[in-house]
Amino acid sequence: MKSFIQYEENSDFSIYNIPFGVGIFSDDEIACVTRIGDTVVNLAVLYENGYFEEFNLGENVFEAFTLNEFISLGKSVTVPVREHIQKLLLEGSELSKDEETQLEAFHNIEKVSMQLPVHVPNYTDFYSSIEHATNVGKMFRDPDNALLPNWKHLPVGYHGRASSIVVSGTPIYRPKGQTMPPNADKPVFGPSQRLDFELEMAFITNSYTDLGETISTTEAEDHIFGMVLFNDWSARDVQKWEYVPLGPFLAKNFGSSISPWIVTLEALDPFRVNGPEQEPEVLPYLKYEGKKNFDIHLQTLIQPENGEENLICTSNFKYMYWNMAQQLAHHTVNGCNLEVGDMYASGTISGKTEDSFGSMLELTWSGSKPLKLKDGSERKFIEDNDTVIMRGWCEKDGIRIGFGEVSGKILPAKD
Repeated sequence: MKSFIQYEENSDFSIYNIPFGVGIFSDDEIACVTRIGDTVVNLAVLYENGYFEEFNLGENVFEAFTLNEFISLGKSVTVPVREHIQKLLLEGSELSKDEETQLEAFHNIEKVSMQLPVHVPNYTDFYSSIEHATNVGKMFRDPDNALLPNWKHLPVGYHGRASSIVVSGTPIYRPKGQTMPPNADKPVFGPSQRLDFELEMAFITNSYTDLGETISTTEAEDHIFGMVLFNDWSARDVQKWEYVPLGPFLAKNFGSSISPWIVTLEALDPFRVNGPEQEPEVLPYLKYEGKKNFDIHLQTLIQPENGEENLICTSNFKYMYWNMAQQLAHHTVNGCNLEVGDMYASGTISGKTEDSFGSMLELTWSGSKPLKLKDGSERKFIEDNDTVIMRGWCEKDGIRIGFGEVSGKILPAKD
């Protein structure tokens, strides 16, 4: 396929992608959008100009602050709409000859303020990388028995804070909380000294289900609209003191960052791969058929204030032990209901090599092996005014699609 819109060969946003987001334009208009190269396309304008008349979309579903209403239409609508947009952007299409609509609907990405793409009613964070779970177990438990007994039997997860999920570019204030200093007999209160990132991805659901309803691994992907990059910021010192017995709380809920573009499962389909062998055999409700993992290249970089980017981690989403279908099947097996826009993060994505570890906790082995940056400074954890950048893309047979990036700058704790 070839678009009439020019873009760089290595662009994440090729004609094969057609992601969805929400943007604010220079006249303060807000609308649902897609992107090709550096061109953002206002879908509300295409609707008003008659380009979606063949679909039963009701009122202008793209004239909205979020994508929730659009994705709630389900894949029977959203998949053909995406394919239709793709055809409109090809050479020789009706839109390619409609300069008036192009002038109204097309905007350079530099002139668009990207927003949180969906309203997130609920957020769950999983713990599904065996390499990450093993590393954490080696550090804090028994190196010879790093995984807890349940880990290979179910996708471990917890319910996080949906209201503090923010779009890429939103600064994050260093969190404060209780910590227990080494060899101390009582906790102290103050800003976290061991602030970390977690390299993750997240999927977003497109449907409502009733209490008591379950979703099988076979049905799961029908309920998943697409994916974003996800940075699960973590205060490790706060976490260590608070997490027993109920798990993460203040160490996590101060902020999570996502990329602004939702890449659909349909765009990702050519990049499916087999997941790792699961041993012991999982229970019947977690069994699945086909390729459920995705070959998504991932990077994490640290950029000190006024400094250069430093690549510190290269990982891949294909490493995940538990896949999205299993995660959603497990999440609903007890009758938990879904809502449109719910977000489900993967958990830290680590590989087997040290340069593929998806957190500072692992990369520096709890601060014992500091990373040296290009400017000569060292990092055990994230410092004030550091920006953490994550990027992700797929590439195969000359076709590239990607997520762009999610970035966030750490500001000093508020007084």
